[in-house]
Amino acid sequence: MRAFVATVIVFCGGFAVMVLEIIGARLLGKDFGSSLYVWTSQIGVVMIALAIGYCLGGWLADRQGRLRGLACLVLPAAVSTFFIPEYAGVLIGWIVMRHPVDQPIPPIWEKLDPALGSAALFLVPCIGLGAICPFMIRICARDIMKVGRISGWLIAASTMGSIAGVFVSGYLLIDLFSLPTIFRGVGILSLFLSLLCIMFDPVMGSIWHSKAKADGYENR
Repeated sequence: MRAFVATVIVFCGGFAVMVLEIIGARLLGKDFGSSLYVWTSQIGVVMIALAIGYCLGGWLADRQGRLRGLACLVLPAAVSTFFIPEYAGVLIGWIVMRHPVDQPIPPIWEKLDPALGSAALFLVPCIGLGAICPFMIRICARDIMKVGRISGWLIAASTMGSIAGVFVSGYLLIDLFSLPTIFRGVGILSLFLSLLCIMFDPVMGSIWHSKAKADGYENR
């Protein structure tokens, strides 16, 4: 049961991240154009957010040790994602309109404005979703002799979710749904993940009763 729940959570987390990345680039393109700068900014911001999320998730897993702790990271990601359609126009509008309308935009800001827009909209959601994989590895790695196998499996599941997110976004979601509907759907999916974390917290248990502790793991 523990392995199945962990696999579902990391798969859906990886899926949600890539939907945000692909659909987010489409959203940014409305105001900044479908240029190389938009895609560079979106990919870069998402990777920065994931790096922060990996560190935060691993740290919190060692410090807190319960699955409900992960819910505290995923829930803000869910809420911020769900309301992207409500505040995206305001934030991006402020970024665009701060330039005088009667003057050309400086070249440096043509490159950096998409990065500002991407960070304003997608940094928080992707940090929360990025915390899922390291947290689940720590929760599931109860036997130090199986850490490699468990981490490999969960990282693979997260990557498969990301692959699914890329193709589903590009081939299905954009054609079938509006951008606000897609963002709200990802927000609901993220909320579902946070509820799963709370629901299965008693089943997954605490890492401090694991064999890892018995084998000498020391919390720092």
